[in-house]
Amino acid sequence: MAPLIDMVFILLIFFIVTTTFVRETGIQVKKPKATTAESLEKENMRIGISSEGEIWFEQRRIDILTLRSLVEKRLRERLGSPVVIVPDKGSQTGVLIDVMDECRLAGADRISVASKKEL
Repeated sequence: MAPLIDMVFILLIFFIVTTTFVRETGIQVKKPKATTAESLEKENMRIGISSEGEIWFEQRRIDILTLRSLVEKRLRERLGSPVVIVPDKGSQTGVLIDVMDECRLAGADRISVASKKEL
């Protein structure tokens, strides 16, 4: 019985160590497709835009006025961290531009827009 318990704990440790956790924006979005889509590094800041124009940052809904201060704070914590904006396919372009402007004003120099790779 003891070897079986040891084996279960070893498997448990293996699965915990090999699991990767991906930070998401807090909402489900339908990403637009792009043939030139590229993968980015895992350690990035994600900002979601829903089809209704809501802005999501770290699992919570925020308004455009607080976005700049949150991005500035995160950039101080992780210097040079890229910003990835994850817009819904049905979101308005104006909201996307506003989010990009606020990120640039906060000091972000690497801003990307997420899409799904078209096969």
